[in-house]
Amino acid sequence: MSRSMKMPSRHKKPTAQNKPLRIFHGRMYFALQSLAGAAWWLGTITLPALREATLGGLSPLLIAIVDIPLFVIGSALAALNFRWAVWLATAWTTLVALCMVIYATVTTEAGLGAVLMVAAAVGSILAGTLMILGRIPSERLVTGPFAFRSSHTRVRSQLLIRTTIQIMVFWGVFLIVIPGIINSFEERWNLTVKFPILVIVAGFALLAFGTVLGVWSARAIANFGSGTPLPAAMAHHFVKRGPYAFVRNPMAIAGIVQGVAIGLFIGSWMVIAYAIAGSLLWNWLIRPHEEADLHQRFGAEYDDYAARVSCWIPTFSQADEDYEDEDETEADADRAETDADRDADAQGRAANINVDADRARADRNDY
Repeated sequence: MSRSMKMPSRHKKPTAQNKPLRIFHGRMYFALQSLAGAAWWLGTITLPALREATLGGLSPLLIAIVDIPLFVIGSALAALNFRWAVWLATAWTTLVALCMVIYATVTTEAGLGAVLMVAAAVGSILAGTLMILGRIPSERLVTGPFAFRSSHTRVRSQLLIRTTIQIMVFWGVFLIVIPGIINSFEERWNLTVKFPILVIVAGFALLAFGTVLGVWSARAIANFGSGTPLPAAMAHHFVKRGPYAFVRNPMAIAGIVQGVAIGLFIGSWMVIAYAIAGSLLWNWLIRPHEEADLHQRFGAEYDDYAARVSCWIPTFSQADEDYEDEDETEADADRAETDADRDADAQGRAANINVDADRARADRNDY
């Protein structure tokens, strides 16, 4: 059946029972933010070191006149479920975060204040979305080029080439470019912390482990699933061999380990925080859609696998042995389909050659 035909939606909207709970979670966040803001302002009055680290040369009095009503009191009113206060506190927090990033970058002061406000802005946006919509519309993150679709080819050589390109692009962006930008801000904001040499060595070892795990996982998808790690070219067959026999998300684990390892290796605590925060957001926003897609495409096969194998903690069970014969059968079928595709391509090329030869002979006869 074509995936373009009507199917039950894999992105389920929250039920009436879930919506009040999610709104409650958003309200609790704003309550905690209000308390944290009040505690921070109290700390800036009594602790000069905290005031210098978070405000730099800015006047605490001038900022307090605006920030306490909009941030502290606004967050408290948002926690009481005043919708206008949700918009006010979120907009103000986001604006302050942007201004603090610019201020810290230009002056090299108040770097810690910039980091705290960026974290508060992200939290306010997520919590505010929960309160206004009753949910996070994360399904928009898996649409367009990031929508879940099966790979257009099953030729293993092509899949391995595409997988290699995807890995290089993904790792280049998320493990080199973004960490490099984060580390440059960390240095500019004077927030660097010197790591012991043993920690740096441990980071290198973790990076090697995460890289091996990532390559192993990607090759398993190409070899046993006839697909790639990219959502837009997913496996045709359900993959439960290789590292997938022990844990359901080895590619995600590899990415998290690599991100933390990069932070340890270059001595950047902000990169480590970036890797951990990214993993939490992926687990919360993306993983449910991926698992819903797997359930829709593979049904009971995936459900049985999910019941046997843990999501994050490796399970060294008999799952790989139980599925070995079945996987071999699928692999044989996939190889047969690949051979058939290659034969069809060869026949097509031969037919084109014959047509070209016939045309050449016809042209000579006409001449």
